[in-house]
Amino acid sequence: MRTVFSIALACLLAAAFLPTADAKDRQRKVKLPVHRMTAAYSVQTVSVATECFSPKLEGILAHIAAKTGRRPLVTSGHRPRAHRAGSLHRRCQAADIRVPGVSESTIIAAAKTAPGIGGIGRYCNGIIHVDIGPRRQWTYCGKSGGGILSAKRRSARRA
Repeated sequence: MRTVFSIALACLLAAAFLPTADAKDRQRKVKLPVHRMTAAYSVQTVSVATECFSPKLEGILAHIAAKTGRRPLVTSGHRPRAHRAGSLHRRCQAADIRVPGVSESTIIAAAKTAPGIGGIGRYCNGIIHVDIGPRRQWTYCGKSGGGILSAKRRSARRA
């Protein structure tokens, strides 16, 4: 008798706490952030915007993944309110990446051979910038670190 009473009480408590779906609940939809994963790259957080990346930029990231054997981790993608007006991040044509377990020099070497690569930048915090703009290469360590250490413009020869 005691067991039957315990089961009945548990069922009543479970039914009391089940959510009831009325018309208001059915109309209200909660949109949760989606953590985008592709075969070519992953994103550091759900707030990193990559949905507007062109196939050309995704191809560069896939090339880096194939050359390094690891997927790049995109730390920054589309930034509509980027500080510089000419920023390719504003136009969704650039990505800042890390490749966990792979050296910066290996990432840069892989990026240099990617079809359609434009700019390749190295930041002193270990992040590598790749874009589909004009061909150029630089190292930047911030204003306190001496600013741009080196910048090279190459011919606009494209693959």
